Amino acid sequence: GSPQQKSEWLPKLARGEILAAFALTEPNAGSDAGGIETRAVLNAEGSHYVLNGEKQWITNGSTAGLITVMAKVPNTKDKKGRERITAFLVTPDMPGFEVKVASLDKCGIRGTITSKLLFRNLRVPAENVIGPFGEGLRVALTLLDFGRTTFGASCTGAAKLCVRDAIEHARTRRQFGKTLIEFEMVKAKISRIAALAFAMESATHLTAHFIDRKVEDYMLETAMLKVFASESLWEIVNETIQIFGGSAYFTDLPYERMMRDARINMIGEGANDVLRTLIALVGIRAAGFELKEILEGSVWDAPGKLWRILQRQIPCRHTGISIHHEELKDLGKLLEKLIRAFQRTVARNLLRYGEAILEKQYVQKRLADAATEIYAISAVLSRLESLLQKPHREEDEIQQSLQLGQYYCLMAAERIQANLRSFQELDSWSSTLADKIAWAQGID
Repeated sequence: GSPQQKSEWLPKLARGEILAAFALTEPNAGSDAGGIETRAVLNAEGSHYVLNGEKQWITNGSTAGLITVMAKVPNTKDKKGRERITAFLVTPDMPGFEVKVASLDKCGIRGTITSKLLFRNLRVPAENVIGPFGEGLRVALTLLDFGRTTFGASCTGAAKLCVRDAIEHARTRRQFGKTLIEFEMVKAKISRIAALAFAMESATHLTAHFIDRKVEDYMLETAMLKVFASESLWEIVNETIQIFGGSAYFTDLPYERMMRDARINMIGEGANDVLRTLIALVGIRAAGFELKEILEGSVWDAPGKLWRILQRQIPCRHTGISIHHEELKDLGKLLEKLIRAFQRTVARNLLRYGEAILEKQYVQKRLADAATEIYAISAVLSRLESLLQKPHREEDEIQQSLQLGQYYCLMAAERIQANLRSFQELDSWSSTLADKIAWAQGID
């Protein structure tokens, strides 16, 4: 915002005199933010823009005193010929502003107001453009990076509550003459959800640290955190309900509400399937560009150059593997092996598909899932290193953290290895299946 916009609006927002809203989503534009249809046309005098369009699922939409609205401005094109998006500050007292639905009924997060808004020839002063003209989508995506980090925090908080309650219930609930905690399947559930919660918290702190350090680009990390935290919470809530049994299905306990609330996390701030594509394609983009240059050059130099590129591009960009404590050496070596296996898999798929990898979502998903868990392991090791360096550390806390962290790393390593092996196994299975079908068709 400009200095004038900041002085006018930030004090009111900080004091809680008004709420803010962010209006991006539309009936025909959800994950495809660039597909919005709301238009803002500058009048002949250049004094104001005329907005027309509809926004839906807008948090605080009917109660906000200030709304950031994303709209396309005709006759402004980007390099690909698409109309550019600009952000506008809108207030509900502007003529042409209409609340179509004040508060939509929804599955979960019912404590929030979610609205539909209409703009009918809404006149917005030209000085209400916020951020660089034509860069509204960049503004929106930057905000989403912050939002995805808060998803990590809120999901982690809910996960820790579930783990705490599940342990307490398992210690006190008796069935078949035993407490639930004595049954191995219950032990396995609690161990798994406790380790997941520990990893979620580790990844949240690491990602927030990048923001605090003002790292220039942390889009990949926030996307990985959001996918990992939201899906881990869904699993944790589900297992907590299973441990509580039938009692958790009723509304006098909070877990059915937590389940409904948790479901939106895998949709909001970027649907997880869309984010998987982003993680995979953004993550391998630099290596892909350099690979293209190599393949267009001398074929004899290609293998050596390719390996050097992948060694430079693919490993985690911000977290080098530098383990100082003996307790973590083996996990550090495990992480190094996983990264090398990941490098080889990325190299094979880039060579195999080339630019066609842009459409290979089966490949993208597996690469994104492996990369996300590699990032989570890195975060866990970073946290454990920090805990072990504390001068006045609590030994019980250290031992519990080591157990949780080690267990998560081993679980994640199994999933990563299975993911990477699946590339070869799928090829083998497909060829075998094709042979069997051909053989069966030849039977008279």
